[in-house]
Amino acid sequence: MNNTLNVLYNIVLSLWIGGIAIFTFLITPVIFRVFDRDMAGKIVGKLFPGYFLYLLILAFLALVLILAGRHVIASSAFTLSLAFIVIALIINIFVAFKLHPDIKQIKQEIHSFESLAPDAPLRKRFGTLHAVSAALNLLLLADGVTLLIMNSLIKK
Repeated sequence: MNNTLNVLYNIVLSLWIGGIAIFTFLITPVIFRVFDRDMAGKIVGKLFPGYFLYLLILAFLALVLILAGRHVIASSAFTLSLAFIVIALIINIFVAFKLHPDIKQIKQEIHSFESLAPDAPLRKRFGTLHAVSAALNLLLLADGVTLLIMNSLIKK
């Protein structure tokens, strides 16, 4: 990958990692600490579409940049990086267009988490989908970190 493409690729990966880290470990916890459960859920729910679009765009940009620089990257490093980026794209598409709408639909049926019994079926379903979403979010973080580390180890 030429120097300009490599710098752009590193910036994209840094925005990817930083975006997930800031949203997951700073913004969301602060919102849930400051507001009651229902209001915090509404606020974070309003942020999610932009967050998911942000991650999808960055994964797509990473794909474009890795493809543009493929002629100067060793075949095995290119293939592995490409696989990680495609996995991230698939996860982002699934989250943005399937998982998040499913979670949003369930949240619309739950009028208040504060008054809903912990063992209510809707709450359990929400909890399951939320756990999947959280796990995929952490997987995307690990994916981005792995790509950045791999790129720094690739001989150029």
